Amino acid sequence: MVAQRRGNSKVNGSAAIEKKIKRANAQRQASARKRTVVGTVLWCAAVTVCAALGWWYYVSTDKDITETLVSRRELLQQPKIFSVPCSEDYDNYKRFPGCTPQSCGRAVTDTVVTREEASALRQLAERGLSLGGSEGGASILDLHSGALSMGKQFVNIYKYSGEQIKDVFSKEDFDLYKDVRGRIQGMIAETFGLDPSRLYLTKPTFFSRINSTDAKTAHDEYWHPHIDKVTYGSFDYTSLLYLSDFGTDFGGGRFIFMDATGNRTVEPRAGRVSFFTSGSENLHRVEKVTWGTRYAITVSFTCDSDHAIDNPTLP
Repeated sequence: MVAQRRGNSKVNGSAAIEKKIKRANAQRQASARKRTVVGTVLWCAAVTVCAALGWWYYVSTDKDITETLVSRRELLQQPKIFSVPCSEDYDNYKRFPGCTPQSCGRAVTDTVVTREEASALRQLAERGLSLGGSEGGASILDLHSGALSMGKQFVNIYKYSGEQIKDVFSKEDFDLYKDVRGRIQGMIAETFGLDPSRLYLTKPTFFSRINSTDAKTAHDEYWHPHIDKVTYGSFDYTSLLYLSDFGTDFGGGRFIFMDATGNRTVEPRAGRVSFFTSGSENLHRVEKVTWGTRYAITVSFTCDSDHAIDNPTLP
């Protein structure tokens, strides 16, 4: 009897141990399944994030760019100047001593206009463009002529708004615009060795707002390659003042110089000024904006006083 009781104890003990082992195995399997599910979820999330970042990079970058001249992350303490040979086109144009390009190139500076001034000018543009805007992706506001994109056409913002224009713009807005324009003119003259008194503001000089909306008219198709001297005639020097940041405020929208040896880009940064001689040595285009909104001012200059325009004045 004792031996049997002792035997039953061993059987019962073995059964208990076996149950514990099975219970432990079941718990480990459940834990493993839980870890697998969590791991799978995390892996899928990581893949989704990577895919999203990959898509953003794909749609925000131009595959034909071979060199970035200045990136958005850079903050230039001194202008970056890139010399290029002047085209032969200048032989076909009237020359103006002390102004017509003798040496050609392109340059970028971050020290002429502050980010605070760029922000103030962007707010000016936003207020003006809020009164109209293109149905397509590109809208313009020209303070000189009053031209404002409106649907598929243009209106004169001063006539369209009447006395209410003084609620949109202030004298301080126009004073800042004039001051910034003068500083850009001085930088161009200094960089290219010009007599600043022989360099004149010319038309068109305008604010632009570009987003990813599909083009509705030819005016919305800003991305085509062109030469400013051919397109506008009076241009001798072109400048762009950026009012928003590439990669933060918008994707795409970079300025691309189309050289024989490859495409080179300048990435917009609020307060950055990019300027260049307007001949065919600086064939260029703007990359399509893929998201967000890009703000800039095109400020153009001529050597021909017959094509000069005055600073804008508030009616």
